[in-house]
Amino acid sequence: MSTAAAPSASAWTEEGIYQRMVQTIRNQQLHPGTKLGEDRLASAFGVSRTRIRPVLARLASEQVVTITPNRGATVARPTEQEAREVFQVRRLIEPTLVAAFMARASSAELLTLGHCITQEEAARTQGERHRAIRLAGEFHLHIAQFSQHQTLGRIMGELVSRTSLVLMAYGQPAEMGHGPASSACSCHDHRALLDAMRVGDRSLAEQLMQDHLCSLEAQLRFAPPHVPAPDLSALFHAAHATAVAD
Repeated sequence: MSTAAAPSASAWTEEGIYQRMVQTIRNQQLHPGTKLGEDRLASAFGVSRTRIRPVLARLASEQVVTITPNRGATVARPTEQEAREVFQVRRLIEPTLVAAFMARASSAELLTLGHCITQEEAARTQGERHRAIRLAGEFHLHIAQFSQHQTLGRIMGELVSRTSLVLMAYGQPAEMGHGPASSACSCHDHRALLDAMRVGDRSLAEQLMQDHLCSLEAQLRFAPPHVPAPDLSALFHAAHATAVAD
């Protein structure tokens, strides 16, 4: 973990360390399975191990980190079931957050969402997939924050971090909007959702959020790509023919 732009050791509180680690996961800089040694983290942040341990415990309680006895902590690697549960829960709570947001949204908050989409589109056009995924997560977090629903907002923070791990484990770059050809399509859902919120169509906005999350889940690939078995007869016949010719 780079600390080039990090604050001095005395500035690192447990909350600050926690937020920095969550940020690196959402930025897809810490991949599932990455070992999180207490000594290395303590050295990276310039703090003692006693300040690292409660942070790892907190992340483990949010299922972002896995702590194994005698082996230490690693970035969590979600199973297929866990990945599907993440999206199931998001489909349950995000329409509620959309409705709460629309009930009190200001023009400034709508502008913030629009700016987030513009940044995401730019990132996808430039082929910056990880940044685009982080910005897409921020779009959802802004809705949760502006909804002022504290309980669901806290849950959303955990779900967005876990979604980032799911996308790292099972997302396909070409399908997640890598490159200019797919950038507009990738942000279309967010644009349509914002348009519905701007005109005050709550039913449409809730349905668009449901559809968007279903689409994201459908893009996941839980099995390795199918590679057709080679034609052994043709393969070794060619090799035999070459050997005979020699």
